[in-house]
Amino acid sequence: MRLSQYFLPVLKETPKEAQIASHRLMLRAGMIQQSSAGIYSWLPLGKKVLDRIAQIVREEQNRAGALEIMMPTIQPAEIWQESGRYDDYGAEMLRIRDRHDRDMLYGPTNEEQVTDIFRNHVRSYKTLPLNLYHIQWKFRDEVRPRFGIMRGREFLMKDAYSFDLDADRAREAYNRMFVSYLKTFARMGLTAIPMEADTGPIGGDMSHEFIILAETGESGVYFHKDWLAADLVTSVNYDEDLQPVVDKFTSLYARADEKHDPDNCPVSDGDLMSLRGIEVGHIFYFGEKYSAAMGATVAGPDGANVPVHMGSYGIGVSRLVGGIIEASHDDKGIIWPRAVAPFDVAVINLKADDETCTSCAEDLYAKLQTAGADPLLDDRDERPGAKLAAIDLIGVPWQIVVGPRGMKNGVVEVKNRRTGEAVEISPESALTMVMSDA
Repeated sequence: MRLSQYFLPVLKETPKEAQIASHRLMLRAGMIQQSSAGIYSWLPLGKKVLDRIAQIVREEQNRAGALEIMMPTIQPAEIWQESGRYDDYGAEMLRIRDRHDRDMLYGPTNEEQVTDIFRNHVRSYKTLPLNLYHIQWKFRDEVRPRFGIMRGREFLMKDAYSFDLDADRAREAYNRMFVSYLKTFARMGLTAIPMEADTGPIGGDMSHEFIILAETGESGVYFHKDWLAADLVTSVNYDEDLQPVVDKFTSLYARADEKHDPDNCPVSDGDLMSLRGIEVGHIFYFGEKYSAAMGATVAGPDGANVPVHMGSYGIGVSRLVGGIIEASHDDKGIIWPRAVAPFDVAVINLKADDETCTSCAEDLYAKLQTAGADPLLDDRDERPGAKLAAIDLIGVPWQIVVGPRGMKNGVVEVKNRRTGEAVEISPESALTMVMSDA
């Protein structure tokens, strides 16, 4: 993509309403624009990051055996009345009526909707196990939306729902999602810590929330130092018994600050660490709560109809954009992990009216595309300082800077955005360096 043809409305000043790093940087980098309180338009740069995160989530859900569907954002109130949650959910649910005076709602979650799909199509245990997921916009009417997309009213979420014959098989499904989440966050360059959690309005008796570490996180976390060096199960095969893997992680100490008892902590002071954390995922097992209430039964091996056992599994896709920024930024701007970056490398032509610089920059840009990278070419007629500041702000992992001084010596400058390290090497070596990090 040529920056001269791209829509990137960066801001020089920090908006006054932005209180945390991710909100400030997303506004300054031209990723989002507020539409109303807690609701945002996603501009090209932000949408690209959002899509890359969603794709990683999708790939790991598919590998874990989940099947993608798409459910509606507007749901009929009657299925929520069946489950008993319509009145219980509270003011966060946006309730509406259509032109025929039917009660509807903008879905904050989809347990009822997916249970209705299941009960209309599945009759026998032979169809099980089944896990259905989608990536869809949700709405929860927060009383005080704040912190940009971190606590907005409208958000993009991956929610999956498992159906199994009994509790033992449901636990296997739960474990698959547990491992899938660790794999998902590891691919994004994040350390995610699963911790036992309250089930809240979803219900059930087993739940874990996944917390990523960030200095500006919303809550405190105490954890064993081995979490920072933990094997994040990237090589685990889904066909193996996953219970020992889950047991390994759940046995490693981690507690939110309100549940941490310093007087009875099993971890020595030398091994105990404390940082802030941000919740980006939550998984639940709730047994027959929805299936029994809504008649989602299957014929078991003995022919008798039994309610299925269910679980639900959420990842805040749009929240992850902010969470990654909170965990990875500096005073110059965002530092994206390559897997989710909007562009792999930025080629910066410091002097657009210089024929030698332009020729080299264009050649690098073309060769990066041919090699399979997704490059950004800053070909604007703009001051060098403004160009370098803008690319630092938007956080592209690698920068190749082409300037008149370097061209006289046949070299370009290659800078790693995360480390800040920069070297002057030939254009050919620059290509090799940035592509070897893919």
